[in-house]
Amino acid sequence: MNKNQITNHVLMIRPINFRMNEQTTLNNYYQKSLESFSDDEIQTFALNEFDNLVNKLKAVGVDVIVVNDQQNFNTPDSIFPNNWISFHHDGNVGLYPMFAPNRRLERREDILDILEEKGFIIENIIDYSSAEIDEIFLEGTGSIVLDRENQNAYCAISPRSDEELFIEFCEDFDYNPIVFSAYQTVANKRALIYHTNVMMSIGKTFAIVCLEAIDNAKERKNLIQHLNESGKEIIAITEKQMSHFAANILQLIGNNHKSYIVMSQNAYNSLSKQQLNQIEKHSEIIYSNINTIETCGGGSVRCMMAEVFLPKV
Repeated sequence: MNKNQITNHVLMIRPINFRMNEQTTLNNYYQKSLESFSDDEIQTFALNEFDNLVNKLKAVGVDVIVVNDQQNFNTPDSIFPNNWISFHHDGNVGLYPMFAPNRRLERREDILDILEEKGFIIENIIDYSSAEIDEIFLEGTGSIVLDRENQNAYCAISPRSDEELFIEFCEDFDYNPIVFSAYQTVANKRALIYHTNVMMSIGKTFAIVCLEAIDNAKERKNLIQHLNESGKEIIAITEKQMSHFAANILQLIGNNHKSYIVMSQNAYNSLSKQQLNQIEKHSEIIYSNINTIETCGGGSVRCMMAEVFLPKV
């Protein structure tokens, strides 16, 4: 089956009760409290940021499937759907075990119905969520960065990214697993990064990676080797740029099969002119201000979009 690395279709969840999730701050060190604003104000800011990003994507021809969050659940992180679900070329859907109990409420069967109504074909659902019983977690394409064309899967092991379950995913979805540990400096100590997609992303012809985050030289060399063998130009970023979400980006297809690289304004501003030139060789950049979402949620634009690779009728 011909697998493309990038798609024209993304699922995005429009938030209702966005705020800093106290259940995820245990190991997401990017989250910060906006104490000078009320929860209602934070929700309003986040909603404006969400809508602005959606409008920018639609303006260049990206098919954005917007689904509203549900009022009857406490789901402050619903804006990040890529952690609980993934959609694949062969019609398979992955459902994933989530670290925070209130994030488990984000899993919704009606979203599959909405996609089928839009002509997408779902052949099979592979559900790993029962691993939550044993406190084993693997948070979708937050934990797993996929090189779909070369069938390589990258995973930085963390409390939210279990190695054995990752290997099981690779067996089920036919990927070659590349495992490593990635760190950030927190209070002068090295702490595991909670999600792989914070420190690396893979486009069709490039990879943005914070190599500084991989302390083990052998693991770093192995990752570089796999990216080189896959024909990806490696665009290295610093740990400081990583903290501005410069790796949390996504390449998408717009009008006339033109590709775009989507990132936050925070990420864009952190990159040097040379790095931006490197990136723009591969695609035009679209950036949008999502400061509230990044600050309270500890995630950026890539986390907000679940790519839909399902076949269509």
